[in-house]
Amino acid sequence: MKIKANKAFGQHWLRDKTALFDVLTAAEITKNDTVLEVGPGLGTLTEILSESAKEVIAVEADTKLVGPLRVQFFQKPNVTFVEADILKFDLTTLPSQYKVAANIPYYLTSNLIRTLLEASNPPQVMALLIQKEVAERITAKPGQMSVLAFSVQYYAAAQIIRVVGKELFDPPPKVESAIIQIIRRPQPAFEADNEKLFKLVKAGFGEKRKMLRNSLAGGLQLETNQVEGLLKESGLSATARAQELSLDDWHRLYSSSLALQVL
Repeated sequence: MKIKANKAFGQHWLRDKTALFDVLTAAEITKNDTVLEVGPGLGTLTEILSESAKEVIAVEADTKLVGPLRVQFFQKPNVTFVEADILKFDLTTLPSQYKVAANIPYYLTSNLIRTLLEASNPPQVMALLIQKEVAERITAKPGQMSVLAFSVQYYAAAQIIRVVGKELFDPPPKVESAIIQIIRRPQPAFEADNEKLFKLVKAGFGEKRKMLRNSLAGGLQLETNQVEGLLKESGLSATARAQELSLDDWHRLYSSSLALQVL
């Protein structure tokens, strides 16, 4: 398909067959699987998915691509193209345990991952080609944590499969990319009221690199002595910073917040 990439949709066509097959492998697709592809673009990944999966549902927001894609794949009855914004797509129309494989626009990454993980019908596995820097943020360890890292790791196990150089795209993006695999946990890392939990986490990260006693005081509108008591109750240092906390630390902080009724 001879179509120029649209900058408004953040389109960069991946040309490298090895990288495309690495996305397929990372998604752990079998002949029994339904796969959701986000932004099929020119259909290069779609072609590979169609040979490996039971069914491919490809959601494309660019109107100019949908018609040519349907023509290109008219002899592939297991491929369906849906013209839609993926953030508004009804995921309940997909069978449970579906998988996601996609080369997604960088601007969409955080919202899409959060939407998929928090959906009432979430995917079992995601294999996404995203900006390398974002992949590194998602898979960060305590010391480099962020709201994004916590949001993903609370629901899933994530790992970087490989780096994909910018020269393998047309047109080349300005930065390197990476294939990330995200496997959803059967249950979140710990039981919590999501609204209260993420209120706490966002407050903790609200003032970047400040000590928790300051960021929580400002974000939750608490007195400093209240926050110091909360940190002590959680077994955390008074000088702790949000990026240093593990999921277990957040669990204790959340439980103490409920016990002290500050959420």
